[in-house]
Amino acid sequence: MDELRYLRGYGERVMDQVRALIDSGRLAELLRNRYSASHEVRDDKALFEYVVAIKERYMRKAEPLNKVIYDNKLHVVKHALGTHTAISRNHGGKLKAAREIRIATLFRDAPAEFLEMIAVHELAHLKHRDHDKSFYQLCEHMSPHYHQLEFDLRLYLTQLELAAAPSRDRDGAAGAD
Repeated sequence: MDELRYLRGYGERVMDQVRALIDSGRLAELLRNRYSASHEVRDDKALFEYVVAIKERYMRKAEPLNKVIYDNKLHVVKHALGTHTAISRNHGGKLKAAREIRIATLFRDAPAEFLEMIAVHELAHLKHRDHDKSFYQLCEHMSPHYHQLEFDLRLYLTQLELAAAPSRDRDGAAGAD
């Protein structure tokens, strides 16, 4: 198992620090201490209202959203924690775009800050398709600690994967529980 797959692209110094946290068993504690607040956005209606409120605060002139839902088909292994789509439909001789955001169901139980981060990320895609400088500037405008939250979300996903993995003995072989 590549235990640090969510952190690919980060420097070796950062990777060594994360490995040290994992080896000492302190990664989960660090995340719990930093992100202890849960949220009440439990269903699709509440999620729609939550995301639209962020959109109205920062992106009033952007096209309206038609749908925002939790999607249990989005999986981290496919590198999708959220998606944004604009589905064009012919309506009365005119093309109308129905804008949808789908957020992975794992955010239903994730800390509030991570839900905000993924909502901001998907909203930024309404204006910028690519992950370029202007995209990240918009993300930081909506969530000033966006980059830290994105990194910590990667730590959180790493911790979830480690917690779900079978126990390991010292040689790295699966333990017989």
